[in-house]
Amino acid sequence: MSVGKRIYLKRNLPDPAIVEEFKKIPASNTADVMGRSCAMNPRIHLVSSPKHQMMAGPAFTVKCRAGDNLALHAALNYCNEGDVLVVSNEEDTTRSLMGEVMMAYLYLQKKIAGIVLDGPIRDIDEIGKWDLPVYCTGTTPGGPYKEGPGELNVPISCGGISVNPGDIILADPDGVIVIPRKDAAHILEDAKKFQAADEGKLEKTRKGTINRDWVYKTLEAKEFEIIDEVYEA
Repeated sequence: MSVGKRIYLKRNLPDPAIVEEFKKIPASNTADVMGRSCAMNPRIHLVSSPKHQMMAGPAFTVKCRAGDNLALHAALNYCNEGDVLVVSNEEDTTRSLMGEVMMAYLYLQKKIAGIVLDGPIRDIDEIGKWDLPVYCTGTTPGGPYKEGPGELNVPISCGGISVNPGDIILADPDGVIVIPRKDAAHILEDAKKFQAADEGKLEKTRKGTINRDWVYKTLEAKEFEIIDEVYEA
């Protein structure tokens, strides 16, 4: 088997109903019940104009060599409707991985749910207007090579977070998180409870009835010193 030049055609996919339920919950709420350790680095951010706030779908992983998009071109042929392409790029920021032509194919022909790239794109003047969730590190006119190596549907790292094929990618204007497929059902239930509690806190804040005594208790437990004096330099 040619490690480094492999294309896996099959993935274990999440329950579509669970994927749809995650679209009702802010990514921040879901991230909080996952120990706050599942969010991609904010260098990867939304650059397009999707009509819907939430993006969710199964990860179709793409492992690219830095500044090379041959494996990404292969992904265009093999990905499916509703997939989220997640692209590693060895954190390179010097060359765009794709532009309007490739993105239009994904948007109009393949009808993917979105794309997350740990690298830049180009043709932002057009792509930035589209109703396709596009998350990337920025833009550059410099184009990529097409030499390889690369792999499809293998474990990758994107934005500092591990992503396995078939994991659920959840994103909104705040950014992108990764939900392990095997844990998704349990995480969903916890996230629903957290969201309900969070909405309750917000309502109390609006009414002025929120209780913030926990802050004083936590400061005391952490041995903070409260000094009722002016700091003198």
